[in-house]
Amino acid sequence: MVAKALPPLEDRLEAVARAHGFAAFGIARADAAPETAARLDAWLAEGCHGEMIWMESRAEQRGSPKGLWPEVRSVIALGMSYAPAEDPLALADHRTRGRISVYAQGADYHDVVKKALKAVARWLVAEAPGAEVKVFVDTAPVMEKPLAAAAGLGWQGKHTNMVSRDHGSWLFLGAIYTTLDLVPSAPGRDHCGSCRACQDACPTQAFPAPYRLDARRCISYLTIEHAGPIPEEFRHAIGNRIYGCDDCLAVCPWNKFADTAARHRAFLPRGELAAPALADLLALDDAGFRQVFAGSPIKRIGRDRMVRNAAIAAGNSGDPRFRTRLAELTRDASPAVADAAAWALAELAE
Repeated sequence: MVAKALPPLEDRLEAVARAHGFAAFGIARADAAPETAARLDAWLAEGCHGEMIWMESRAEQRGSPKGLWPEVRSVIALGMSYAPAEDPLALADHRTRGRISVYAQGADYHDVVKKALKAVARWLVAEAPGAEVKVFVDTAPVMEKPLAAAAGLGWQGKHTNMVSRDHGSWLFLGAIYTTLDLVPSAPGRDHCGSCRACQDACPTQAFPAPYRLDARRCISYLTIEHAGPIPEEFRHAIGNRIYGCDDCLAVCPWNKFADTAARHRAFLPRGELAAPALADLLALDDAGFRQVFAGSPIKRIGRDRMVRNAAIAAGNSGDPRFRTRLAELTRDASPAVADAAAWALAELAE
């Protein structure tokens, strides 16, 4: 009996990736996005990265896969869906509740995606003896978005994030670098057209032009990456956003095609993170913060930034019931918290 020929390695690899929870899969050559380094250098030269010093400190490695690992031949780009079932903008008018970005309402994606990447990489090494692999998710000097676009997962929209025809703007990205020469996928094509919904939706005008982001004006940057007092010019625009901002993602028309059934179960929203009460957040100490946000990507910003953000949201609420706690926080050990509380008190007095 003649043995049945196995499907191509790339097809079997995709099947394994999907079995481990990835909703999007593609392969790119390691040199498939040559313009990435120049674009990164220009963005850094303009200072658009703000305080994210790690973006420039390893820019040479970040600019191309071979800059990080000279032996890499192929990049396996993978996406895990976190498409929300509810409207991410629904809490905009619930001023005594905090708005947390959809991606942070469930389990920490770093852990979930990396675990799945490692499982896929182990399968590949077992299936192709001699192959070397490295896995990356978010924290490494890897430009996942242009690589994912080169691998056909979608395209970088005018909001600079990935857009998929099947999953909208809701994909966590990961990458497996390998020394194997794999057959590349067809690259993604830009389908933004004349739409500028994401540009018009930004509360702080963080997009100086389509496909360009000034992180220093972005609410996600200001509430997560920025450590000190948030500039006053942006505080009203922050509204009740206490961790990140979904506005530019949520208004993308391609989201109407996003299959919420493809969402990984780990990213279902935790009850306490879907619509947290600002009063509870303002009361947090370090131990309470760690308890509430254990297992969440939010834990990395620490108590002070969270309470700072909640104080600004309280100042925007128009609710005088926050005054007593805000007055106490004006004496907080964190200068950023004390500053935000004083500003919020003045707003509520007006």
